Amino acid sequence: MEDSDQQSGAFIGSNDDLLTEILLRLPVKSILRFKSVSKHWSWLLSHRHFTHRYDHDNLSKSLGLYAGNIYVPFDSEDRSAPSFRGFIKASCNGLLLCRSGDDHNHIYYAYNPTTKNIATIPSVPKDQNIFMFMGLAFHQTDFLHYKVVRVSWLPYAFLLHVYSSDTGKWKLSVERFSISSGCIIRKGVYLNGVVHWALTHGKLLSYNIEVEKLHMLNYPVDNEIRYFGESRGHLHLVVAPLSKLHLTVYAMLRDRSGWYVKYQVQLDGLPEMTNPSCYDFNVIDVVRGEKEEDAFMLLSIPGKFIKYNLHHKSFKLIFSFPGEKMYIWSESHRYMPILSSIPSARL
Repeated sequence: MEDSDQQSGAFIGSNDDLLTEILLRLPVKSILRFKSVSKHWSWLLSHRHFTHRYDHDNLSKSLGLYAGNIYVPFDSEDRSAPSFRGFIKASCNGLLLCRSGDDHNHIYYAYNPTTKNIATIPSVPKDQNIFMFMGLAFHQTDFLHYKVVRVSWLPYAFLLHVYSSDTGKWKLSVERFSISSGCIIRKGVYLNGVVHWALTHGKLLSYNIEVEKLHMLNYPVDNEIRYFGESRGHLHLVVAPLSKLHLTVYAMLRDRSGWYVKYQVQLDGLPEMTNPSCYDFNVIDVVRGEKEEDAFMLLSIPGKFIKYNLHHKSFKLIFSFPGEKMYIWSESHRYMPILSSIPSARL
C-alpha cells in the first residue's frame, strides 16, 4: 500500500499538468509555502501560465482591507495579514498604489503585498500644476500592464496624466474637465477599462483610459453619498435617502446608462445604533460573494468594524482596534491576493 502511495505521489510530482490542476485549488498561503519544496516547484508556481490561471480563477475573492496600515480581515477567524509599509493611495485587483516619504520628498510605487513585488513610478516631468490625487487601473484580463491616472489642477480646469507600466512614461490626456466650486472628488474606482470618480454634487465622472474620453452620469437620487466602489464587476453607490440609518445600495447598469436598487439596508437593529448620540458611522465597503447570500456591507463605528450581511440582515463584529483607538475610518483599500508579478516597462 505504501509503495502504491509513493508511486502515485511520484507520478503527480513529475506530471506538471496534473500538479498544476491540484495546486490551482489551494489557498495563496499554501502556494507561497510550496515554492520552497524544490527549484522545479518554484519555477512552476512562478511561471506566468500558472500565476495567470490562478489569479483569473480567484479574481474578485477579497480577503480583507487596509484601514491606514491596519489590516482588517473580512473573516474574523483569519488574522493573517500581508506585511506592508508606506501610505496606500489606491488599490485595484490585488495591486496597491503607495507613497513613501513626506509631502516635500516622496516617491510613488506599485506594490503586490502577496508576492512583495515593487515597482517605482516616475514623477510627471516638468509638472508645475497643483497635484490632487491618483487612481490605479489594473486587471489581468483587461491588459497585462497597470496604469496610473493622475489628476492635477489648473485655474478653471483639471488635467489628466496617464502613466503606463508598459512604456514607463506619462502621457497628458487630451481631455480635461471642470467642476463647481466646493465639489469634492472621491477616490477613483476602476472597472472595465474605465476609472470612475464620485463627485459630491450629484454626478459620476468616468474616464475611458484607452480612448481618452470623459463621461458624466447623474446619480439616481439627490441625497448624501455614503460610499462608492466596485465588487465582482459591479459598481455600487450607497445613499441615505430617508434617514441616516436607512441606506439604499444602487448598482450601475451594465451599459452604464443608469442605476437600479440592489439592496435596502436598515441599521436600526444594530446594538451600537440604539443611542442617537452613537449614529456616527461610515460605510467602508460593499462586497458581493460567490453566492447572493454572501454579500455584505462593512461599517466603521468608533473603534470597531461591523460586517452586515445584506441577504440575512445580520450583524457581526469582525475587528476591534487595540487600546483606546476610537477612529471612524472613512477610507480603506481592499486586499485581494494575486500571484502575478508587477509588469515592468519595455526598454
